[in-house]
Amino acid sequence: MFLFTDDCKIGIDLIDGEHQKLFELLNKAYILVSTDYHSDYYQTLKDILDELDSYAEQHFEHEEAYMVQIRDPELIRQRTQHAYFRNKIMEYKFINIDEETQQQQLLSDLVTFLAKWLYRHILSSDIMIGKLPPLEEWMIRENPCEFTDEYLTGIQLVDDEHRELFRIVDKANQLIKSYDDITGYDHIMVILTELKDYTKEHFCDEEEYMESIHYEGLEAQKRAHDAFIDKLEHINLDKIDNNPQDYLNELLEFLLGWLINHILYTDKKIPVH
Repeated sequence: MFLFTDDCKIGIDLIDGEHQKLFELLNKAYILVSTDYHSDYYQTLKDILDELDSYAEQHFEHEEAYMVQIRDPELIRQRTQHAYFRNKIMEYKFINIDEETQQQQLLSDLVTFLAKWLYRHILSSDIMIGKLPPLEEWMIRENPCEFTDEYLTGIQLVDDEHRELFRIVDKANQLIKSYDDITGYDHIMVILTELKDYTKEHFCDEEEYMESIHYEGLEAQKRAHDAFIDKLEHINLDKIDNNPQDYLNELLEFLLGWLINHILYTDKKIPVH
């Protein structure tokens, strides 16, 4: 069973309640695919997909309306991720499941997709809802990539590595501002590779520290780290080619916003040993 644990809660009752319902639908499919006895699940599977389709639509509508209300800068990205979910469920609804083997395959694919998408979406996107300043305030900061004292955790190794991450993000920010079509792509790919490699190194060091002090929040941290790395691993190179500055600005906003939110609301809870 997939548990809706406290680290999946974002602190907004309506959204948390609807996320919990989506986990219940995930588990409904999981129970079917994990049982030893298999029968004809045609209508049951159709019902699950219909319920997922309608309930997710209701949830996305509520979530996006809340984000519009607070002028959340993550709204555009959320809409894109929600559209991907809708399209994927629609694809599943058109798959032929007349045969029991086809039903089992679809159930397996559905459970894998739902579990991966829900955890990653909640831990890398929804967790930031309401945490960032409204878009207008965010954009007028003189240098949003500056590492300031408010980000200090008191753990020397962690603070030094956070400072280096901010430096790399700032380097990317400066390059995006002066982007040119001749050398810009190659330079930005070098920086993104540097960011990905250093982020992995930092998360490894941070997790080793938490393990050494037997920190109870380690597993939640690992899941959040995995979600962020997944975002870095799946940067859309076609979008960089087609519309580099817009896409890179959007990517940078996400990376910096996630980093700030993760430090302020997660890393600062790690005890100083």
